[in-house]
Amino acid sequence: MRIIFLGTSAGTPTADRGLPSVLLDIDGEQILLDCGEGTQRQMMKAGASLGKRMKIFVTHMHGDHIFGLPGLIQTMNLINRTHPLEVFGPPGIRDFIERTTIPAMCEPAFELAVHEVAGGEITSGRNYSVIGALGEHSVPNIAYRITVGGSQGRFIPERARELGVPEGPLWGALKAGKQVVLEGGREVKPSDVLGDPVRGVSVVYSGDTRPSEGIIRLAEGADLLIHESTFSEELRERAWAEGHSTARGAAEVATRAGVKRLILTHFSARYPDAALLETEARAVFAGASAARDFESYELKS
Repeated sequence: MRIIFLGTSAGTPTADRGLPSVLLDIDGEQILLDCGEGTQRQMMKAGASLGKRMKIFVTHMHGDHIFGLPGLIQTMNLINRTHPLEVFGPPGIRDFIERTTIPAMCEPAFELAVHEVAGGEITSGRNYSVIGALGEHSVPNIAYRITVGGSQGRFIPERARELGVPEGPLWGALKAGKQVVLEGGREVKPSDVLGDPVRGVSVVYSGDTRPSEGIIRLAEGADLLIHESTFSEELRERAWAEGHSTARGAAEVATRAGVKRLILTHFSARYPDAALLETEARAVFAGASAARDFESYELKS
């Protein structure tokens, strides 16, 4: 998994930082987390294709996270994109796209599907899955966890036969991680017929939120937590009141969740240099760093 920060500012762009957007490249398929204004230009500058297979996940309905959608979708249409595009987000995302994007352009030449979600299991791809959980912001905000690779363990046919599970649909259910009931009422669990699980690589993206128990649970044991840190500690009360986090607050979330690494983003324009925020976070969580536009990272299992 390759991770590229396209925009790391909050609310307004700065000379050095675009509005919120993070791009994941997973085996040739792209996942875009939020889409601040100008995201399509940031993608071009980063050398990312607008024609690849892509899913977009929007955390919440604030302008700095969604105003890039109309321009991005229109640009995709103008370059004759052919791959379908799926957009996931909270209630209101479908109406926003239908009112702002479709009327301002020709009918998309590619398939455009918009899904309104509220957390839980959201979608999956060839080698990844996405789940979500609500954070705590001034409007509904969905944090996302993307897990690449991993499995519940290899299905062992011999064990299934020993337990009397007939080959067919019940085998398929067990492979999918579902418990089955045999004739006579005996239950067989997936763990009874699967080998050791294979751990995947997980990234959690918070969107806008104050420190949240829901996000702590979502991020438990993740390889990377990308967490907003709009303010420094001196503005902790303001951050809490507005549904935002300080850098130290983000580090406290990372510590409680037991993540391996924390990257801070979504910085108020009052901080032209995020060094202060990085220092405050590292006092709590040593593996913290402040993101910069166009920085990239690779995660491997």
